[in-house]
Amino acid sequence: MSISNGIPKDFYKLFNSKYMEYYQKSLVMLYEESSQAYSLLGLTEEECQAIINEMVADNTLDWSEEQYEDEGKLITKSNMASIMLGNLEDWGWLRRDYDEQLNSYVVSFPDYSQMYVDLFQRLYSEAESQERESLLSVYSYLFTYRSAREKDNDILKSALQTSKALLQMLSNMQEGIRGYFEELSKKKTFLGIQEVLVEEINNTDSKKYAILTTTDSFYRYKEEVKELLDANLTEAQERQQMYEAKRMEIQKDTIFWHRNERLIQSCVDALDLLYLINREFDGIERRYNRLIEQKKIFAKRAAARIRYILVEGDIEEDRAKVLVKLLNVSSHKDEIIEKLGEGMRFSSSPRVIKDRSFMRPRNSGRREFMPQLPPEELEENGQLDDFVVKPLYTKGEIRAFREQNEKDGVFHVTEDTVHSVEDLEKLLFVWQEETEKYDPKTEIAIDEEFTTEEGFRYSGFTISKK
Repeated sequence: MSISNGIPKDFYKLFNSKYMEYYQKSLVMLYEESSQAYSLLGLTEEECQAIINEMVADNTLDWSEEQYEDEGKLITKSNMASIMLGNLEDWGWLRRDYDEQLNSYVVSFPDYSQMYVDLFQRLYSEAESQERESLLSVYSYLFTYRSAREKDNDILKSALQTSKALLQMLSNMQEGIRGYFEELSKKKTFLGIQEVLVEEINNTDSKKYAILTTTDSFYRYKEEVKELLDANLTEAQERQQMYEAKRMEIQKDTIFWHRNERLIQSCVDALDLLYLINREFDGIERRYNRLIEQKKIFAKRAAARIRYILVEGDIEEDRAKVLVKLLNVSSHKDEIIEKLGEGMRFSSSPRVIKDRSFMRPRNSGRREFMPQLPPEELEENGQLDDFVVKPLYTKGEIRAFREQNEKDGVFHVTEDTVHSVEDLEKLLFVWQEETEKYDPKTEIAIDEEFTTEEGFRYSGFTISKK
């Protein structure tokens, strides 16, 4: 008879209850405590209620509003344990029997219930999951098999199952990190990127990844596992050859002959299991290396996303940049700026600040307000030379500034080089002239940073010809 045939019809009501999580955690705690119960049959109902009350205390429940059970029963702190225990017994998750020695009812778990509770235990216990998917467990199984006098193939089967679980865990971690790639690409604010990074760091997969790279390091046990696999394969082949050689010396169809045949078949099965473990281990190594690459790519994409937001601006926080972007794509930009200026009473016409706009020291003071006159209309034969853009400084002025700070053919910037805005601008022109085109004969060295009494801040450098 199948175990599923003994499941009651109300058994699955637990999964429809709004207190499903509390029921599951209660079952896990009762299951763990039942092994230490005084009665061989299980825990008493009083002990079960005390354990459930402890679970409710650990998991906060909002009692500010009235809580009703699915069937309409009012739940309070005092009766929640008894109601939950009664429902678990009525639904078939727990079995209730009378113990004459204790003169009390005791609670036990049916076979079908134990399977589900074991699954709940794995879901709510990270340590158990990490133990099942540990590389150290594979190493322990292989070492135990080699050390045992009687070679039990069940040990190799456990090693194979653990290897498959570890390979599946690495595959799931790769799928999970791909999901974080998509979430990261959708975020347009620093806060959104921070939320994705914190979520990725604190999830279960990242904790397992930290264990794989530290205490359960793959590279720590990789060589040992390979050596154990090779040693077990060699020994299994030698045992098989030894038993096959004995086959010729033993009379056929005797007890000794059948025992020898079972030993030969055991060696064949062991070789098959060891080959499967070796294949799984190769897959684990590939998945592990690929996962490390994905972690690095994820960190690089996060850094690139942050740099992008630094350039483009935080859309949710910087509304001024959003307005500028909208103006750039609008065909009525000038009209909108003009109306905005009238509403805000601009004292001067708007202008564009470009990359080459020079910064001023903070203590330079505000510029004196100079009202602008409306531009006069040009006559038909007007002076077109007025539209020619004139440079700030001539080449002779820049050359004179350079010769002033040059000694023995070496241009050296010191703390006495800059005394005014004009000196700072000329210094920038000298730097731009030397760095715009590469000259292998020119050597440029960056020196310390200077701050003058006037408030100018610049880096010193030296330009010399080889």
